[in-house]
Amino acid sequence: MKRAIAWTAFLLGSLIFILPLVGMTEFSLSMRRGVYSFDAYASVLADPQFRETFTYSVVMALFTIVFGVLLVVPTAYWVRLKMPALRPVVEFITLMPLVIPAIVIVFGYIRLYNTSSWLPLTGTAMGTNVLLMFGYTALALPYMYRAVDTGLRAIDIATLTEAAQSLGAGWTTIFAKVILPNVFVAVLSGAFLTFAIVIGEFTLAALLNRPAFGPYLQLVGANKAYEPSALAVISFGITWLCMGLIQIVARLAPKPPAQSH
Repeated sequence: MKRAIAWTAFLLGSLIFILPLVGMTEFSLSMRRGVYSFDAYASVLADPQFRETFTYSVVMALFTIVFGVLLVVPTAYWVRLKMPALRPVVEFITLMPLVIPAIVIVFGYIRLYNTSSWLPLTGTAMGTNVLLMFGYTALALPYMYRAVDTGLRAIDIATLTEAAQSLGAGWTTIFAKVILPNVFVAVLSGAFLTFAIVIGEFTLAALLNRPAFGPYLQLVGANKAYEPSALAVISFGITWLCMGLIQIVARLAPKPPAQSH
């Protein structure tokens, strides 16, 4: 009986999730009257603005991932190794982007870094891109930190650090050649989640006036009928591709040795 209830709940949840997706996909294929076609997808992919905005968001995602890894991995490693009492504080800080809306973050940036401020980052395209990368990093911080922290929890970092130090390794070597390879799968999980967040983010890019993919989605949705559905399906496919890559990498990667007790 319990199994039947569980399967019923699972199927109902799946239908609630799948039916809108099926309807959206069917609509995106109905641009040509009376027959299914990929005309909407061809129209989207042929749009130079699509290629420009998507390329921009991919580049910003890569920079955000690199910056996030350099920020989160050493922090999580140092907190777990040297300052375990601060873990609740750090975890609380990394959760803040979930409760502070992106619009608050971006208005704070505009207020602090406008052209009349002490650091006028919004006065140049490069400065605005840097601000956007910081904002993306903040939005992805809860997911990146927890992915890395879970990876660190699976290995005995104290023993690895002591062994590396006994062989004469410095902190940079320990981080780059000992810790990072052992949490590589966790880092990739956080990286794919970051990529999915950056590709679909709208508020930061729109208010900072950057040519990102999120504002382009909104612009197409306001002016066309079938192309927005095609774009939504493409975005959904990219997100699920990232999730699938996480699963593949996690299955193929070698398992870290169990901690000794």
